[in-house]
Amino acid sequence: PQYIVISSKTKKPKTNNTNMSPIGSVLLAPSPKETYDTMYYIKGAAAGGICCSLTHGALTPVDVVKTRVQLDPVKYNKGLVGGFRQIIAEEGAMALTTGLGATAMGYFIQGWFKFGGVELIKINCAQYLGEEKAWENKVGIYLAAAAGAEFVADLFLCPLEAVRIRSVSDPEFCDGLADGFAKMAKQEGFMGFYAGLVPILAKQIPYTMAKFSVQGSAADSIYAAIGKSPSEVGTGTGVGISLTSGVIAGVASAIISHPADTLLSKVNKAGAGGDGPMMVRLGNIAKEIGFWKLCTVGLVPRCFMIGTLTAGQFGIFDTVMSALGASKFHFHNPNSGS
Repeated sequence: PQYIVISSKTKKPKTNNTNMSPIGSVLLAPSPKETYDTMYYIKGAAAGGICCSLTHGALTPVDVVKTRVQLDPVKYNKGLVGGFRQIIAEEGAMALTTGLGATAMGYFIQGWFKFGGVELIKINCAQYLGEEKAWENKVGIYLAAAAGAEFVADLFLCPLEAVRIRSVSDPEFCDGLADGFAKMAKQEGFMGFYAGLVPILAKQIPYTMAKFSVQGSAADSIYAAIGKSPSEVGTGTGVGISLTSGVIAGVASAIISHPADTLLSKVNKAGAGGDGPMMVRLGNIAKEIGFWKLCTVGLVPRCFMIGTLTAGQFGIFDTVMSALGASKFHFHNPNSGS
């Protein structure tokens, strides 16, 4: 097959080798130019884990309010700001950090497999197809790479998300991540951790497909508008483009995945949907809520959260990759002349 030659910026970071651990030395070693090898993918996975953990962790208070609105819209009916005030007044400010441990841990693992997997699948598909066909089919490659990577990532995320949602819906449920795992295992068994797997796949796979395809297309449009390729702009400009395209992708993906996100929040609440198989419970919850509310309840705070989160993820990802001595793979238009 025809292989793509794409320049990979290599910046040797300033490090204190006398104090650097072996793992740190390996990660910070610059990737060889025009090489997408195992170390490149490890760096991409590490950058993905860091960006997802930081952004989801930072937005834990927003997620707490969003989840409360989805679980009990009658009680929490004063919008995002009103929800913040209500929770602080009733439970104290620390209630807004409920589930932080599960969130940070879960999304580091998910980000590792998601971003690392997208890079792995995307680059190998592009190399197999060749530069011209890869450019023509880049949206399809983004969609396939995102779906495959997200499926694997969700198998690791689902147990931690189950503990997080349970702790947010019932603040007295556990005293931290380890305690939450122990209690869920004792009360519901192993499969209790995967009660929300179907809705989490239904939420995360369309969300991630939209996230990467929209962000990639938006970034390409911005680069085309300024008449530059990714290799021709500075780090600051590149991060700015990542942030802007990330906001666009975040809002689009939030709207697409919101109904499944509401179902996920509901199904992990004790007793929700009654008894019976998972699909029956999900059907009962959907009927009880109604289609319109399923699509709209909690949507505004989620758009704010996901728009900010997605922009931050792509900005942090590019920054961390640069710090690790590698630059993100970009599709190249063979007819652009750049």
